[in-house]
Amino acid sequence: MTFKTSLKTAVAGIALLTGAQAALAESHGGITVGYFLEWPMPFEYAKVEGMYDEALGMPVNWVSFDTGTAMSAAMASGDVQLSVSQGVPPFVVATSAGQDLQILDVAVSYSDNDNCVVREALEIDKDSAGELAGKKVAVPLGTAAHYGFLKQMNHFGVDLASMEIVDMAPPDGAAAIAQGSVDMACGWGGSLRRMKEHGNVLLTGAEKEELGILVFDVTSGPAGWVANNSDTVAKFLAVTAKANAMWADEANRAEMLPVIAKDAGMDEEATMATISTFVFPTVEDQLSAKWLGGGAQEFMKGVADVFVNAGSIGSALDSYADHVNTGPLQAASGM
Repeated sequence: MTFKTSLKTAVAGIALLTGAQAALAESHGGITVGYFLEWPMPFEYAKVEGMYDEALGMPVNWVSFDTGTAMSAAMASGDVQLSVSQGVPPFVVATSAGQDLQILDVAVSYSDNDNCVVREALEIDKDSAGELAGKKVAVPLGTAAHYGFLKQMNHFGVDLASMEIVDMAPPDGAAAIAQGSVDMACGWGGSLRRMKEHGNVLLTGAEKEELGILVFDVTSGPAGWVANNSDTVAKFLAVTAKANAMWADEANRAEMLPVIAKDAGMDEEATMATISTFVFPTVEDQLSAKWLGGGAQEFMKGVADVFVNAGSIGSALDSYADHVNTGPLQAASGM
């Protein structure tokens, strides 16, 4: 299969980069944080308004990425200290390869905003999904979309070995399905919206959840850096939680929406359509058994096992519990 070699190569690269985490931006009086464009979240209001800089007492530099795997590589190289809304599957790929990352909070849950779209001309739906055998698919390898794709194909009994799977970031996958050069494309956010203009999903978010396909992102960072900067991390997470609480109060949305939309590179209508499908758990919820109190750890093990069975990664860890650090979030709850 075409995706095995590509993902294993990426995993090997991440492992090689892990030793380079010493070159950190805070030595220059600030930190660098990764995020996604066309992925509107309340933290972007705080980002634009300088709330992070004020709370941390230092400049926060922001850099956008196309995939969570690229975030992992940037954190391994030391170019980025924290990543907001990294998907769990790319986090699992990196940590399975030996990268010492930690989950610090649950950034967002979004089962309806990450999916695969079949080109409309094929007229394939969940009742005829077997016809996907032999088709060409654009998938961003090692991401939440990749995990969802594997789980859906397994559910429908489609032989992955029969498919031509091409590693494409969601914006490229959206362009490819629009051009008719792929039969199916997988992605999220603005890219997924554009994909849907040219096709249909096989399963809704609720149907995916029934199959155990959870979709959520996390704030993550290198364990060594987090250990040495736990107070900075706690302050960062506290600002994120404050922004989420502000958004939860509908009275603030008229002020926040245009700021978030502009920062996300979207118009306000598309921003509201996207963010309305998101759930931002409170700190209390994040610390509960459903999420960082055990659920996330179990889910990561399940993701890793699916990737191993698909031949996407060589092996899984026995447990991912050591890659969840709730200390800074607990501290943030008291700020």
